[in-house]
Amino acid sequence: MAHSGAMTAKTPGDLRNYILVTAAYWADTLADGASRVLVLFFFYNLGYTPFELATIFVFYELFGIITNLVGGWLAARFGLKFTLFGGLGVQIVALSMLALAPESWLVVPYVMASQALSGIAKDLTKMSSKSAVKLVVAGGDEGALFRWVSILTGSKNALKGIGFFLGGLLLTLVGFQTAMLILAAIVVTALIATAGLMHGGLGSVNAKAKFRHIFSQNRAVNVLAAARIFLFASRDVWFVVGLPVFLRTVLGWSFWEVGGFLALWVIGYGAVQASAPKFVRRSAAERNREPDGRTAALIAFLLAFFPAMIAIALTANVDQTLAIVVGLAAFGVIFAVNSAVHSYLILSYSQGDKVALNVGFYYMANAAGRLIGTLLSGLLYQWQGLTACLWASVIFVLAAGLLSLMLPNQRASAGACGTLPRDESGGEAALTA
Repeated sequence: MAHSGAMTAKTPGDLRNYILVTAAYWADTLADGASRVLVLFFFYNLGYTPFELATIFVFYELFGIITNLVGGWLAARFGLKFTLFGGLGVQIVALSMLALAPESWLVVPYVMASQALSGIAKDLTKMSSKSAVKLVVAGGDEGALFRWVSILTGSKNALKGIGFFLGGLLLTLVGFQTAMLILAAIVVTALIATAGLMHGGLGSVNAKAKFRHIFSQNRAVNVLAAARIFLFASRDVWFVVGLPVFLRTVLGWSFWEVGGFLALWVIGYGAVQASAPKFVRRSAAERNREPDGRTAALIAFLLAFFPAMIAIALTANVDQTLAIVVGLAAFGVIFAVNSAVHSYLILSYSQGDKVALNVGFYYMANAAGRLIGTLLSGLLYQWQGLTACLWASVIFVLAAGLLSLMLPNQRASAGACGTLPRDESGGEAALTA
């Protein structure tokens, strides 16, 4: 198997456009993370319950599911450039809705509509940037693919973490609507710069792509998507609503302290994700192979240990701040590696003009997991507090691990050269566990 030290572009234009796509994705991610914190704490200040706070984000996640399904087809039919610019434009509209609306309009239904647009925007830009990685990595270089997917995903999460801090800071310094206006200006700048500097298209366009193809026929992709649902539900079931409210109400942290802590966690999470190949290869180097289903399963089973230990520590009256800070740090490291392995596998399982369709389907599952986790985060916290959220996380992680056992084992299916088998129908891997 080839292992290049740097990304090998198929054409110089592909590399240039990929850099522009990544920069635009970073800008959108920064604004998205900041707006989430702004909305959460704005309505917390108005006295909303944890479950009511969770419902604000229902449309954000629900429309993310729809967008990833339809977006993969749109990208295949019209190109990644179309979905990227569409995502940035929709994000500008979503932020402007909150920045320019009369104060009397800032009620839950209106904000839910804005969050629906934010969900559409975020997933269009994410799908475009993740799919673009495949355009610039030389075919067959699985090592380079794993490295560059990890770097992109890790940098995105680091920017999201900075967004969390920025949101809490802006809420404190300039208020809700001015903060939203600043975020809209960031995305406008990214859209203008990307549109002006990008040359040509972004990947191939398949005008014959059928809408029915949004549902993958690849067994490995379907199993990975199911595992992804449970993996991201395991994070968001305690991270989205339960943890911020716990830090604010039980531990008495200020808004900027909560935002800063969440920011540091997500930045660290992103840094680990970017370095995931180094972590994974320490245990797999002697087998000279990239991650496979067995890798994802083992990491998931290890991950389940940490929310369980945090829940036990809180029940046993261990210092709550210590339990949360140390436990969340450990959870973040293992979760980041697991997520990076998933992000590599979806591209490894996808070939040719199926990349955007499969990535869209996969991130539909990602959004579904976040939706489930978000709703349960508010509901379980209101019912039994953070401990209930943590035990739900354990159950979800174990489910993700069991599903990952059904993914292809590279040693069983790759052969001596480490190449996954392909089907005969035009590119998708016919992979079986």
